[in-house]
Amino acid sequence: MPHVEKGMAVGLFGGSFNPPHEAHRLIAETALKRLGLDRLWWMVTPGNPLKRRSEASLARRVEMSVALARHPRIDVTAFEHRHAVRYTADTIEIILARNPGVRFVWIMGADGLADFHRWQRWRQIAETVPIAVLDRPGASMAALNAPMARSYERFRLDESDAKLLPSLRPPAWTFIHGPRSTQSSTRLRGG
Repeated sequence: MPHVEKGMAVGLFGGSFNPPHEAHRLIAETALKRLGLDRLWWMVTPGNPLKRRSEASLARRVEMSVALARHPRIDVTAFEHRHAVRYTADTIEIILARNPGVRFVWIMGADGLADFHRWQRWRQIAETVPIAVLDRPGASMAALNAPMARSYERFRLDESDAKLLPSLRPPAWTFIHGPRSTQSSTRLRGG
């Protein structure tokens, strides 16, 4: 787990990154800037329970992510593998227990929010850490009409106040518009 200090605002950007691409980097850099984060953990997961098995090895996906991220405040990590963690809710529990006083924000693309209600213990996640959703081409409407967005609509922060998100008590979330890339891991894999 990357080193952080109490009081820091840290983004948690998890995914299989199979393969990582410029849209991932754009989301990470936009989140750093718009949320006023001190650090961002680019967390390469061993695998996604909602997707078919990853074709590239974890080591290869980490290597490609490190090469792509290239930012002094982005830490690429695969610590979930060491802890044998499968679900995001468990990952967040471990992170919070080991880093008291750090303000974490879950970072995801709008395409992920559309399926968020299928994640194991999704409501627990929404009620444990603030969530920043970054726009993706073709995903805005589905994301904003997703069960999570509807269920937690009254906790949505206007994107003009996004820098307040790390300091808010969950549930709290925002939808951030900005530069978008049409790249997708599925398309890059040819699937």
